[in-house]
Parts: sequence; C-alpha cells; structure tokens
Amino acid sequence: MAQYLLSVVTPGAGEQPTAEQLEPIMARVEQLRTDMQQAGAWVFTGGLEAPSTATVLRPEGDDVLLVDGPFAEGKEYLGGFTVVEAPDLDAALDWGRRTVAAIGLPIEVRPFAW
Repeated sequence: MAQYLLSVVTPGAGEQPTAEQLEPIMARVEQLRTDMQQAGAWVFTGGLEAPSTATVLRPEGDDVLLVDGPFAEGKEYLGGFTVVEAPDLDAALDWGRRTVAAIGLPIEVRPFAW
C-alpha cells in the first residue's frame, strides 16, 4: 500500500471559526478519523499552529540562519495534515473528498515519493 499526504489548505485571511462553529466540524473530523482507523487507512494526523509561529532555517554559507515566520508569504498555508495508506490514488482521493466534506476546506492529496 502507498502512503498519501492529505494537506489541509487553510485561508490566510479572514476570521477564524468561533468555538460554536468549530464544534460540529471537530465532531465530523473525529468521526472521519475513526472511519479511517477502522478501514486500516489512518497513519497519522497533525494540526499546525499559525504560520507566524514558524522558524525557518536557511543555509548561509557554512552556517545556518534562523528566520522568524513562514518560509513563504502566501494567501493560504498548511493548517494540518493526515497521512493515509491506500491501495491507489483513487482510494486516497476518496479519503480527501471525505475530509473536504468534514472540514469545508480544500485538501491537497499527494503521494509520498518513497
């Protein structure tokens, strides 16, 4: 089985959902994770803090420079991810569709290269 990264594409601008709005979303996400686990597809899930919390390490000659903030400025950022095992891209895309339905944000599905 191949592994696929389901990346949550989060809009950079706009208001964050309220706790009241987030509650049903998180319930759907928890149900989706349970479904993935029961199907043997779930490998790992992680949510990420805002890009402003990032530290980037850049090569600087023989040294490494630390820079606050995200690697790239953009209108969207990686807000979280799930790694799934699937027999093929179509199966991974099905999990991606279900993730879109659960959270209402775009999902990028990408196979691991190894």
